[in-house]
Amino acid sequence: MKMIFAGAAVLLSLNAFAGGNIDAGKAAAEKFNCAACHGKDYNTPIDPSYPKLAGQHKDYLEQSLISYKRGGDGANGRGNAIMGAQAKPLSRQDIQNIAAYLHSLPGTLVLRK
Repeated sequence: MKMIFAGAAVLLSLNAFAGGNIDAGKAAAEKFNCAACHGKDYNTPIDPSYPKLAGQHKDYLEQSLISYKRGGDGANGRGNAIMGAQAKPLSRQDIQNIAAYLHSLPGTLVLRK
């Protein structure tokens, strides 16, 4: 019985880690200077064509960073010189952490039904 509980505890802790760490994401976003383009609060980008990141869905943010990392030539990649260069050095864990952090922020996005 103890083995079952120990196994369940390990699975739960791995699942929580796989979801991304908000504090590590904040540190990574600062390290990679995401706010330089997307705004200090991630709601006020320096250019209206840049997306607001605060409050975005975590899986959307993860997939976007993975696509930028792949580049425009790869399957499901996105071609953008700035974001491609920013995403290249990110590890899978960095991407999950940054996505978790940005998702946790209050956003100004409006969803219409």
